[in-house]
Amino acid sequence: MRRPVLAAVFFWLLSALPAWADREAMWKEILAKPSTAVAAAFDEKGRLWVVNYEKRHLYARHSDDLGKTMSPPVRINTAPEDMLGDSENRPKLIVRDESLFVSYTAGLTRPMTGDIRFSRSSDGGKTFSEPITVNDNREIISHRFDALTVGADGRVALAWLDKRDIEAAQRNGTQYKGAAVYVAESVDGGLSFAPNRKLADHTCECCRVGLAADRDGMPVAFWRHIFDGGIRDFALARFDEPARRATEDGWKIDGCPHHGGDLSIDSRGARHLAWFTGAPGNPGLFYRRIVGEQMTVAMPFGDLDAQPGHPTVLAQEGNVFLAWREFDGRQMTIKTMTSRDRGDTWSRAAKRAVTAGAADYPLLLAGRGKVWLAWNTASEGFRLFDLETEE
Repeated sequence: MRRPVLAAVFFWLLSALPAWADREAMWKEILAKPSTAVAAAFDEKGRLWVVNYEKRHLYARHSDDLGKTMSPPVRINTAPEDMLGDSENRPKLIVRDESLFVSYTAGLTRPMTGDIRFSRSSDGGKTFSEPITVNDNREIISHRFDALTVGADGRVALAWLDKRDIEAAQRNGTQYKGAAVYVAESVDGGLSFAPNRKLADHTCECCRVGLAADRDGMPVAFWRHIFDGGIRDFALARFDEPARRATEDGWKIDGCPHHGGDLSIDSRGARHLAWFTGAPGNPGLFYRRIVGEQMTVAMPFGDLDAQPGHPTVLAQEGNVFLAWREFDGRQMTIKTMTSRDRGDTWSRAAKRAVTAGAADYPLLLAGRGKVWLAWNTASEGFRLFDLETEE
């Protein structure tokens, strides 16, 4: 039996706070809090791009020396906005040729509310379009935790967690569990989006969505779902297919753990999943590969005595990379593992970086013929690590 994860792993929603809490004041503090969350990506020429929040604006910078020096920042949103900058709500960045695609979640006036925002640059990051709101429901409710992908066919897709259905149910006096996954797609490079479409009902409320493009360009989403009996395991769905259960941990929890999973799809179409569960008797981080109807046995990773969490996965040709955070009560550590045979066998965990202050979740990037770990911290700033070198 695996040892229990320390209670500090779990993050409870603001809605779960005692009734006496001043929710509006706390919400304002959340919106005003400086963020370490960043988005990063390489372009086809090997230039590194980084997007981050600063004082109600989103900025893009690039580097030609792997982050050692950065270009002057380019402002993405001209009008100031409150933005949700915690790591489950990080900005998103995709680079294709001379185009940069950016999404983020803007916080609204009421606690736990937001809008999904999108901007693009068609001139290599020199200028950005005025951000648009992608959710076509404009109530001041929760449209948050956006995920972005751009397929090889140019299809731009967004997925997010949306509470329009629970709001409608409450008005009608009916019951509705959790939130829903909504999606929006663009076939003209992000100039316009089709009407929002619901992908699935009854999702966890605040666990980030994983999103990747399949071999044919069709987006695939991965999210924590509310199954019968209050079980909060993960589900998976192409945008053109029904959802399927992807994990069977059996974690029954009356609230959102604020702990989403990640998805990467390799050149053969295999789905590589990484996630966290707090299921009694078998908690922690897990990896799984899905090919068609076949699923590998869930593989545990991470040190349970160090509160492992917030994993990310990247499949690149025949290689698969995992990265995650651990905390020993004094400092945060990023660890990685590598498989050279599509996830069948794995290297030992390698410690890549440490910080004692506030820190983002780890990011895995492909560029310059390699895979890299990116990590942003309050003390050390943005750092990039070559994962082709062993530690």
